[in-house]
Amino acid sequence: MPVALAPSQALYIGMEVVIAVFSVLGNVMVVWAVKINKSLRDTTFCFIVSLALADIAVGALVIPLAITISIGLQTHFYSCLMVACTVLVLTQSSILALLAIAIDRYLRVKIPTSYKRVVTKQRAAVAVVVCWTVAFIVGLTPMLGWNNLWRLQQNGSLKDDLIITCQFENVISMDYMVYFNFFGWVLPPLLLMLLIYAEIFYMIHKQLNKKACTTSHADPNRYYDKELKLAKSLALVLFLFAVSWLPLHVINCITLFCPTCDKPLFLLYIAILLTHGNSAVNPIVYAFRIKKFRDAFLKIWKQYFCCKDGPAMLTQTSEKGRKEDDNPNGNRNPKLLPPTGPAEVEAPSPQSNALPPKPPMEHNNI
Repeated sequence: MPVALAPSQALYIGMEVVIAVFSVLGNVMVVWAVKINKSLRDTTFCFIVSLALADIAVGALVIPLAITISIGLQTHFYSCLMVACTVLVLTQSSILALLAIAIDRYLRVKIPTSYKRVVTKQRAAVAVVVCWTVAFIVGLTPMLGWNNLWRLQQNGSLKDDLIITCQFENVISMDYMVYFNFFGWVLPPLLLMLLIYAEIFYMIHKQLNKKACTTSHADPNRYYDKELKLAKSLALVLFLFAVSWLPLHVINCITLFCPTCDKPLFLLYIAILLTHGNSAVNPIVYAFRIKKFRDAFLKIWKQYFCCKDGPAMLTQTSEKGRKEDDNPNGNRNPKLLPPTGPAEVEAPSPQSNALPPKPPMEHNNI
C-alpha cells in the first residue's frame, strides 16, 4: 500500500532528487576535468577529487537512503544504523579532505621553493588514504556499540525482532553526535582550517607587499597573486561547508541539551537539505572561480554533449610555468627568456647559424 506523503514531505523529497542529480553530474564533471587535463593533476587537485568522490556518493547513495528514511520505513535496527553511519563516513571524509587541502595550500605558500620536493604525489595519495581510513573509523564507531540499542531496549520501544522506524535519531546516540562527532571531529578541524587560511592570506599579502618594495620582477608577484586567488576559492568552499553543516549540528546540540525544546519539522528538513546541497555547490565554485576547471568544463560540454570539436586542451603546464611554480623568487632560467640586451645574451657571430632564442610559452594561470 503506497505511503501518503504530507505536502512538506513531498516538497522535501522533490528537492532532494534535484540536489542528487546536480551533485552527481557536477562532481562527475570535476573528476572528468582532472582526468582530461594533466595540469590539474597536482596534489591540491588530488584532494579535490577525493572530496568530489565523497560528494558523488552523497548524491548517488546518501540522498536516496535519506528519502527512504523520510517516509518512515520499517527496517532492522542495524540496517538503519548502517545507513546512518554511511552518512557520517562521507561527512567526515569531506571534512578531512578540506583539511588536507588547507594544509597543502599552506605548505605551498610557506615553503614555495621546496614544496614539490616535500609534497609529492605519492605522499598526497597516502594522505588521501589516511583521510578515508580515519573517516571510516569515526563514522563507523556507532556500529561498535555507541548507539541507541540499549536505550530503546530499556524503554521498551524496541521489539525482540529489532524492527524499528528507521530515523537517524532513533539509532544514533546524541552523545556520540555532539561530544565525539561535533566537538571532536567537526568543530576542531573547522577552527584549524580557519586559522590556516588566515595565516595563508597573511603570508601572501606580506610577500606581495615585500616584493612590491624590493624588486621590479613580476614573477614573484604573479606566483603569489595566483596562490591568493586559489586560496580565496578554496576558502569559499570551506565557508560553504561550514554554513551547510553547522545548522544540523546545532539542532543536534539542542536535542541533547534541551530534550523538551520544540524543533519544527520544516527546520530539520531545511538543515538536512543544506547538508546535502553542499555536495552540489562545490563544482559551481570551481567553475566560476578556477579558470582551469572552467576551461575543462567547457571542453567537456562542447565536445561530449554538444558534439562540437573544441580547442585542444593543454595537457600539461608549460616549462616556464613549472619553473615559476618551483621558484617564485624570480630566479628564472635565462635559457627560457628572450634576449633583453647585449649584456644578457651574447650576439651570434656572423659565422654562427644559431637561431635567436624563442620567447617562452605563456603560463596558464589558475
